[in-house]
Amino acid sequence: LTPSCRKINMKGKIIYLNGVTSSGKTSIVEALRACGAKFYYLSDDIFEDHIMDNIQYGMPGYNEALAEAVFLMHRTACLFSKAGKTVIIDSMLVENEGFTPHYKRVLDIYKNYPLCMVEVYCPLEICRQRNLKRGDRDELQSQEQAAVMAKNVRYDLRLDTDILSPTQCADKLIKHFF
Repeated sequence: LTPSCRKINMKGKIIYLNGVTSSGKTSIVEALRACGAKFYYLSDDIFEDHIMDNIQYGMPGYNEALAEAVFLMHRTACLFSKAGKTVIIDSMLVENEGFTPHYKRVLDIYKNYPLCMVEVYCPLEICRQRNLKRGDRDELQSQEQAAVMAKNVRYDLRLDTDILSPTQCADKLIKHFF
């Protein structure tokens, strides 16, 4: 494990699952729960749906409000970590209005915490098919997100959900981080 991913003064690990929509992040979290892994779960969706103040996608100020909610999520993860709890973040590092430089800001927030970066990915065509099947995502949403996803992220683990099932991904996470 990288030094950042080791325990720091008994703080709980912060496991950041980074990937576009329908790459498999939430399915991996569900598989971890089924395996009995103990963790607290935070996601952009939770903070967007429950924290943002009546600002919907496409409205003026949306990106800034979403960025504020996401950075509150990161600070919440720090509180759990300080209490010695493992946290899994289901999110995507982006570089667009309101977030830039997102990856650097995340590294700054977690500089004194055991941050474990995990890339969750699969071919964009698979994401497109998953988006269609889900019905709650735009068909090309994953492709659009890939265009603004942060580059040069240093990962501790990579999980290809086209090759590995959610349970296999969960097993890899447990072996590496739990």
